[in-house]
Amino acid sequence: MAKPLLQLAAVGVAGFALWKLASFILFPVLMLAFKIALVVGIVMFAIWFFKKNDNKKKDDTATGDV
Repeated sequence: MAKPLLQLAAVGVAGFALWKLASFILFPVLMLAFKIALVVGIVMFAIWFFKKNDNKKKDDTATGDV
């Protein structure tokens, strides 16, 4: 009865220790990836937004309407 319980406790402790060790490396890398993705998303949104407005100005000048 005690062996399965001790084995489960050992796996839990080992998993917790690995999680703590990996979090020092993994969490900053994930935050860096999130920040890069956020900046890329904002740049893509800005390009889309200004291209959308640029097309309206081109259409207005092509028809001669002011």
